[in-house]
Amino acid sequence: MDTYTHGHTDPVLQSHRWRTAENSAGYLIPQLRAGLDVLDVGCGPGTITVDLAARVAPGRVVGLDVSAAPLDEARALAARSQVEVEFAVGDVYALDAADDSVDVVHAHQVLQHLTDPVAALREMARVCRPGGLVAVRDVDYAATTWFPDSPGLDRWLALYQRVARRNDAEPDAGRRLLSWAHAAGLRDVTATTSAWCYASASEREWWGNSWAGRATASAFAEQAVAYGLASAAELDEIAAAWLEWAAADDGWLGMMHGELLIRV
Repeated sequence: MDTYTHGHTDPVLQSHRWRTAENSAGYLIPQLRAGLDVLDVGCGPGTITVDLAARVAPGRVVGLDVSAAPLDEARALAARSQVEVEFAVGDVYALDAADDSVDVVHAHQVLQHLTDPVAALREMARVCRPGGLVAVRDVDYAATTWFPDSPGLDRWLALYQRVARRNDAEPDAGRRLLSWAHAAGLRDVTATTSAWCYASASEREWWGNSWAGRATASAFAEQAVAYGLASAAELDEIAAAWLEWAAADDGWLGMMHGELLIRV
């Protein structure tokens, strides 16, 4: 059974709300056109989904998430944005869609949390029409880097990887996407990379506060304690390190992502 390392507390959703097609699915945008049907797997609060829907209208767009928790927020965003999107709870291993029924299946930051990403890719390809696309993007945590040096953030990264792997997930998924696609029998693949960068005062404040909150009030924090990997005091120190980084005038952080466009 899959365990979502982050959970859906507000510090996590604060991060997810920042995501747009432009900053999180730029590799897919040139492939989109009006009238395409899109399935967005792992849609969360729907910010990317709504952006995709605006680009493919009047195509049908469905956003799925394993949890109902963020979907009311996603529906409200779609209503405010005046785009048609359906949101539902769904299982990436058993999609409620017929074979060859959608043009694009998109999954952002999903495969890294799965115990069987290869099976998920096969299922996404199943529902994709011949000539359509499966588009996946995942971070590679080991490639995350920052300045100034911070022992606290070093501890955060090591702890995050240990918690994720305790959940049988893969935090360094970005570098593995191509191998997973090949294992799923998918060979018509274009692999790219892109990065998020947080360097301005507002970006540091936003990202640092998000992770300071996650370090003490999220499923990640609960799991770290439950698994015996960190104490509450150690999590407080990690949260303080994030706030210290956010306050640094020369603070900088980059996160690399792997991306695949898979032609079905």
